[in-house]
Amino acid sequence: MSALERLAATIAARKAAGDAASSHTARLLAAGPSKCAQKFGEEAVEAVIAAASGGREETVSEAADALYHLLVMLAARDITLADVEAELARREGVSGLAEKAARRG
Repeated sequence: MSALERLAATIAARKAAGDAASSHTARLLAAGPSKCAQKFGEEAVEAVIAAASGGREETVSEAADALYHLLVMLAARDITLADVEAELARREGVSGLAEKAARRG
């Protein structure tokens, strides 16, 4: 199991436990999907800024924060890492231009 899979499993466990008093993850999830999405957006912007003007270590750190908050946002909508991986697998081998054109249809 990869670190990302372990993180997704931990987030799912925190969601199931629902102990917002002792878990930052549970607290975010209790605030609802909109709050989780807002927090992911903030972290994504920080990752973009780090990639554009920060160093390697800062970019890695901010990317890790963004991935964590992405997984929390997905969990808030009952979407699993496996769901996203299945979508990526479906797109595998398809030209990015063709995939984008198909979404416009």
